[in-house]
Amino acid sequence: MKKISLLFILIPFWALAQSKGKKYPAGNGGTIFLPQGDISFADEVVDFKRGEPDAVSESCDSTLSLGISDFVGVASNFTSLGCGGKLTLRFSDNALIDIPGPDLYVFEVGKYIETTQLFVSKNGKNWTNVGVISGGVSSVDIGDSVNLGDVFHYVMLEDLKSDCKGSWPGADIDAVAAIGSGTQINLKSAVLFDFDKFDLLPASKKELDKVVELIKNEMPSKIIIEGHTDNLGSESYNLSLSEKRASSVKNYIMIKLNAFKGKTSSIGYGSSLPLSTNESKDGQDKNRRVSIILLPKANN
Repeated sequence: MKKISLLFILIPFWALAQSKGKKYPAGNGGTIFLPQGDISFADEVVDFKRGEPDAVSESCDSTLSLGISDFVGVASNFTSLGCGGKLTLRFSDNALIDIPGPDLYVFEVGKYIETTQLFVSKNGKNWTNVGVISGGVSSVDIGDSVNLGDVFHYVMLEDLKSDCKGSWPGADIDAVAAIGSGTQINLKSAVLFDFDKFDLLPASKKELDKVVELIKNEMPSKIIIEGHTDNLGSESYNLSLSEKRASSVKNYIMIKLNAFKGKTSSIGYGSSLPLSTNESKDGQDKNRRVSIILLPKANN
């Protein structure tokens, strides 16, 4: 299993402000337009179970499936799943949502699209089967399988062994992107609260004021605020603390926005969605956070 480092405090606002829609090479000819631009792409490998037979060694690096699509030729910049292989990815600076039409695009390279089963998950534990990618089509509408307004952080691709011959058996994945994508801002709890508390620190309000300005600029249709903790303490205590922290952030943002016409919700996940290991102090610090997800309007 391989992981990459994540940005835990706050995504630079200049980067978010410049995150406009772009067209990207589709991997099999043509282009795909992503309304949220570069942040649309999955950016963490959670798990990789290589299939059998496996691919040649240069295509077994699971991190080649991350970030912006960058396939440039044979045997470069993509991950081969191998026959029956399974790849689990996470969105950390955005989130997958259901919009009208296709919601997810899998940048599979090569002449043919090998058949893969696609799953999505909110927490990386409970998975929803949203269908099969096959027949040369890499765009997927998750709307028939999920509830409107659901937010997903994980995607899993499982090769269905439709082509297990050659040097690159199984699906060859260059990137995975959320067409239906919401901006996600991760704030360390240490920036917002004293340890074990849920009242906002005076200094935290400067950071939240930056978030408010971003919201005013983006004018999202909905704001979802998630509270997260490490695994110290009981599950019930952590859940309660994360709910109270998310609510504190929501209340402050709503007061500042005043006339915001979109929907706003807050939810606590306790320690159920860690970004890092809880076996170290640094990992625990990274897991204590509040995530603010901005869902775009349907016509954005």
